[in-house]
Formats: sequence, C-alpha cells, structure tokens
Amino acid sequence: MREDMLTIGAFAKACRLSPKALRLYDELDLLRPGRVDPDTGYRYYAVAQLERARLVAWLRRLGMPLARIRQVCALRPADAAREIRAYWAQVEAETAARRDLAGFLVGQLLAEPRKDTTMLELRYFAHSDQGRVRPANQDTAYAGPRLLAVADGCGPAGAQASSAAVEALRFLDTAELPAGDVLNLLEEAVRGATEAVRDATDADEGDGTTLTALLWTGSRLALVHIGDSRAYLLRDGALFRVTDDHTVVQSLIDEGRLTPEEATTHPQRALLLKALPPAAGPATVDLRLRDAEPGDRYLLCSDGLSSVVPDARIRHLLTTAQAPDTAVHALVAAANEAGGPDNVSCVVADVVEGEAGPR
Repeated sequence: MREDMLTIGAFAKACRLSPKALRLYDELDLLRPGRVDPDTGYRYYAVAQLERARLVAWLRRLGMPLARIRQVCALRPADAAREIRAYWAQVEAETAARRDLAGFLVGQLLAEPRKDTTMLELRYFAHSDQGRVRPANQDTAYAGPRLLAVADGCGPAGAQASSAAVEALRFLDTAELPAGDVLNLLEEAVRGATEAVRDATDADEGDGTTLTALLWTGSRLALVHIGDSRAYLLRDGALFRVTDDHTVVQSLIDEGRLTPEEATTHPQRALLLKALPPAAGPATVDLRLRDAEPGDRYLLCSDGLSSVVPDARIRHLLTTAQAPDTAVHALVAAANEAGGPDNVSCVVADVVEGEAGPR
C-alpha cells in the first residue's frame, strides 16, 4: 500500500466517519475511495481526501441532508460557505417556528385555570389606499372581531387575487373555533385560499398575492404569513417585527450577501420567493402562535408602507396615535408623503380589556 493511502479503518478514525458511513457515501458518489482492491474489494483512501471527509462529517453533524452536502462539496470555498450560511438560516427559522409551537403546547399542559375573569378583546381598524403612482389598488385589507388580514396582489389580476385570498379566510371571523390546534385550522383555511386565488386568476400571467393574517382566539393570536407583507407588534414602547419577508433580498441578507441597508436599493427587492398560489404543491406558509397582553398593538401592512417608511418612523406613529383608526391614517399618510410608489394597506389592532369593537 502506498504511503499516501489509508485503510478504511484508519481513514474512518482520522475523519470521524464510521466505516459504515464511508461505504454508504461511496455508494452515493459522495466520497469515493482512492483505490479499491480488485481481489478483496477492500477500500483505501488518500490522505488528501481527509479534508473533504471532515467537511462531510461536520455537515452531517449540522443535520444537513446528504443531497445538499453533495452540492456544497462541489462548490468553491466561498460559495460553499454561503450555502452553509443559507442552510443554517433556514434551520433557525424552522426551529423558531417549532419553538413557538412547543412553548404553546407546554403552556397548555402546565397552565393553571385563570383566577381572574378579565376578558381580552380587539379594537381594530383597516384601510387600503391606492398610493400616488399605481393606476389601481391591488391590495386588500380586512379587520374584524377575530380576523385581521392584509394581502398584496401582483400581476394583471392582482386585485382579484388579494380579494379572493382574504375572502376565503373571512369565515374564520364568525366560525366557532375548535378547542384543539388553531394552527391546523389556519393551515386548512390557507388551502382554501390557495384554491380561491387559482380560481380567480391566471397563473400563466403571473397573478398571485401575499397574505398575512392574525386569528384572535381570546387570549392568543395565531399568525399565518406568506410573501412580503408584514406583521409588527408594539409592546411597552418597543416595536418587534414578527414576520420574515419571503423575498430574494431577504434570503441574501440571511446568507450574509447583503446588508439590510443595501437591500433597500437592490433592484430585486420586490421579487418574491413565496406567494399564493405556489408554483407547485401546497403553499408553504409560516404559522405561529403568540400570547397576547393588554396594551399590545399589532400592525399588519403591505410593503407599500414598509418599503418607504423606516421602522423607527412606524414605531413613532404607532406609539403616538391614540386609537387604531388614527394610527392607520397616519401610517398611510406617511407612505404617501414618502412618494406613495405603491398601494399601501394597514390594519392596526389593540388588545384591550372588556368590551371593544371597531373604532
């Protein structure tokens, strides 16, 4: 045996992959041995292969699927690093969603019966504005006692797409909510919205819509989100964004290839990665549950607001407006003062104690 070759056992020990794993990776053409004895079939590996083998071992420890590992190993180091960063951003996003669900389940199992009888309700207002540039309004905004929703249509039938998506969810405003998992109910409702959008539009023309909605359960808000409309929470004077944009530029930010500042002027900043209806298969939406506290103020908006009004300005307007309708009108006015390049839709809802309704 040549000095630069290692037996499969020695190679496995050096790269911390088991001989069984090495045989599998050979079969998958992921890590071929440097030499196979023609008589015994015994595998030998070159010392120079250790670097690739260790990379495979590390990526497996990250939980990366073998098919994606093969892609990473075929890239140049800089490109491979970006791919690993993108994978980990995806893992963190999925973990956050599962963490929210796990926290909800733990809370449900350990929660003691409430000793107080304080009822929480929503006070809400919705408005959609054409803006100063677009020839028509393709946004749809809705607010009711249980359901808050914003949809931003695109394509020739964008208005029909956004309207169909929101209309398909409106039954949630009056339907009896199940005692079980409200997220399942929302997920099923999105399937209906997807079909409604398909029926109302022409996919070949690029018609579609974003959808961001909150469903009030009486103590929690269930979120469903796809696209680049947004949901914000104002709590104790601090503004939190509770959705992630499903856009090309957001993926580049997550991969470390763009800064948030660079993204604001990127030529593809409005290019969506996800929308309704999806290009193929079921819609992959973000689903989360959030506990509500008295004094919380939620904002749903299309990108006609968030693309031209900075978060700091949004926080100021939400903080200073006394009522939801005042806040909505101030936000829409701010977007139009910034040029109004797009339709702008806003829904503001306050979590309050006692009887409440639209204002």
